[in-house]
Amino acid sequence: MIEFRLAHPWVLLLLLAPAGWWLFSAASGWRPAPLLMRYSDVRLLDGLPVSRRVRFRRLPDALRLIVWILLVIGLARPQSGRAQELIRGQGVDIVLALDISGSMAALDFSPLNRLEAAKSVIADFIRGRAFDRIGLVVFAQDAFHQTPPTLDYEALQRSLGDVQLATSLGLFDGTAIGMGIASAANMLRQSAAASKVIILLTDGANNAGGIGPVTAAQAVAALGIRVYTIGMGTTGLVLVPDDTGGTQLVESDLDEITLQVIADITGGLYFRAGDLVDLQRIYDQINALERSDMVRQTIVRWQEQAGWLLWPALILLVIERLLRYTVLQTIP
Repeated sequence: MIEFRLAHPWVLLLLLAPAGWWLFSAASGWRPAPLLMRYSDVRLLDGLPVSRRVRFRRLPDALRLIVWILLVIGLARPQSGRAQELIRGQGVDIVLALDISGSMAALDFSPLNRLEAAKSVIADFIRGRAFDRIGLVVFAQDAFHQTPPTLDYEALQRSLGDVQLATSLGLFDGTAIGMGIASAANMLRQSAAASKVIILLTDGANNAGGIGPVTAAQAVAALGIRVYTIGMGTTGLVLVPDDTGGTQLVESDLDEITLQVIADITGGLYFRAGDLVDLQRIYDQINALERSDMVRQTIVRWQEQAGWLLWPALILLVIERLLRYTVLQTIP
């Protein structure tokens, strides 16, 4: 962003000098004696055409005033500079691990299903971050890197908007929590951030993948990665759309004990979201817990711009002198 300033703004008071001199002269009654020329009868000039020299006789005075204004502004030292914002400190590297198994189609987060409700709240969470790299992993029977950790939040939001249920993508259904954790940790393995976090959201028990959730939690804990786990959904029977376009009742199989163990092993926390308000509150709480220790510093390199005023002032002064003593010369 380009900024402008005057290094010595008080110099602009000199712009009032001509008016101050005129007021002083009027108040004191002192005026320079006018130079006079005698004419036999000025009525002889009545009706004569007004020449261009007469019309523009005040032009040198106007040019002198403009020169004065430009010189005063130049003395005030106008400067321009481009502001650069430096961010000091280290942010938080976060990977969002999102369950896309078929049970995330459950309708207990009305008017949205579980997946759409989760995407809506996660989008708000991303908008609340400023300096942190955020990545996205999705998992069903297997885990997939959706977006690597990035500061391009717009691209991340677009990627999040493209997330669909595994069954809609033609993938095998399942809930591989351990694979989701391992895939997210793989994104953070080379991270040099002061804090590395995985936020895992699921609505089921681990039933797929070659890595158990507890084993994965122990591995990421050794890497200094903290895992916040979120169990989503109500207990008991929930409505889930079926292949015929209707709905069927399915038993919720959320494994809260395992999610709590994962959080305990890695130094994170476990949260339970029974509705959309709970889910929003949970992400707000995590957002408050994992804040970046950042300091913004703005540096502006100022460049003098007086030359853009002084050169025109010099040119106008030369023109004023030439006009005053040639074509617009007055006698006396």
